[in-house]
Amino acid sequence: MERNELYPVFLKLHALRTLIVGAGAVGEEKLSFMLKSSPRAQVTVVATWVAPEVQEILDTLPNHHVTIKIKPFEDSDIDGHDLVVAATNMRELNHQVQKAAKERGKLVNVADTPDLCDFYLGSVVTRGPLKIAISTNGQSPTFAKRFRQVLEDTLPEEVDQLLGQLNEYRNRLTGDFAEKVKQLNDLTAVLLSK
Repeated sequence: MERNELYPVFLKLHALRTLIVGAGAVGEEKLSFMLKSSPRAQVTVVATWVAPEVQEILDTLPNHHVTIKIKPFEDSDIDGHDLVVAATNMRELNHQVQKAAKERGKLVNVADTPDLCDFYLGSVVTRGPLKIAISTNGQSPTFAKRFRQVLEDTLPEEVDQLLGQLNEYRNRLTGDFAEKVKQLNDLTAVLLSK
């Protein structure tokens, strides 16, 4: 069995600049996923046309952190961006985007081509401040989506209240780091007991 060696991180997309190349069905999926998880994400979309679903997202956005440039992709579009997503259904264009991103030292995701990706956009479950990311190492995004639905149905809505209370408790703890960790472990052990 292949081991998942991905290292999960949570990025502050409002503090980074993301480029998405493509504004069709694939681009819409990537853009809507980013904005659902990070509503203040700073995103530039470069595409020769915009699907109605993408335009609908833009029309309903309360933020102005998404820019659309209707034009053919040029390698220089990557300049000034931290993350790049090749989100077209054109294999050659996706490869061009990936190559230009790598030449500029940028992290890149190429839709439906795990071998060309530096990172994947996994499924995410959010309950207040709790965020859980699910990855299948690029093998089955559909399973990740279904598992996300299971977690969403299972996690109680009150998780955000619990986390707020735990944070207050943590802020009142005294002692060294090891003692604080022990006290928090003792307190939260009840969450896993059956």
